[in-house]
Amino acid sequence: MAMNEETTPTTPKAVALKGDGKHTDIPRITAIGTGKNAEKILKIAFENDVKVRTDEELVEILSTFDVDSHIPLKALQPVSEILSHLYNENIRLKENQNRDNNAPKEDKI
Repeated sequence: MAMNEETTPTTPKAVALKGDGKHTDIPRITAIGTGKNAEKILKIAFENDVKVRTDEELVEILSTFDVDSHIPLKALQPVSEILSHLYNENIRLKENQNRDNNAPKEDKI
């Protein structure tokens, strides 16, 4: 594919967060990477079934802070919304899985 002025390649960026699962816990930034390092962060996340969200603005905000620091207050609301969405999605997936596991099995002839 030929490159033109409108399709400039972008360098991937990634930020990894970790919390202990408590509602009062503010997640920490555990990794920040660009280019190949961002790809490694994403690969590790996918290999470990970690939910990934694409949000360029949030990555830009979080990538300005140090690794092992708590999420700053200005980013806490969007991160909380993302984590809430992921938490609810996990509940929905578990409910669907339980419903599928408890559904009557069809007899195959």
